[in-house]
Amino acid sequence: MVNLGDRLVPLAESLLQPGENLLGCCIATQQSLLSGRAVAMVSTDRRLIVQGLTRRFEASGQPISLAPERIAEVRMAGGGDGWATVGAMILDAVSVRLTLRTTDGEKLALTMMAAEGMLATLGGGDTQREGVRALGRWFADRA
Repeated sequence: MVNLGDRLVPLAESLLQPGENLLGCCIATQQSLLSGRAVAMVSTDRRLIVQGLTRRFEASGQPISLAPERIAEVRMAGGGDGWATVGAMILDAVSVRLTLRTTDGEKLALTMMAAEGMLATLGGGDTQREGVRALGRWFADRA
């Protein structure tokens, strides 16, 4: 089984600007009206980076760079988004849904595994868990 960190961390480091520090990285699903794609969520000391991924965890397309001043609104919920069904309750327990709206009106809907509990290894293990925590700290430090 491939270690997520072996693939994701080098990609995240390649996106850093000189002097920028990597706080963490994780995989998310970016959803739009009719499709979804895997993205790397990279937290740095200066910004968030959303980088599209191929099935081989290689960069796909241009990254989206989000400095704190570019983020107009943030909403976070469990992955089930509050629905009262068994499936949604399971998603709430193992995943996080993050919705960002930028100052130029772009909306990013992202869902990521928390990699906690019994599904930790299947959900990305230590790299995913630490990346989700780093993302949470990034927002908490800038609130």
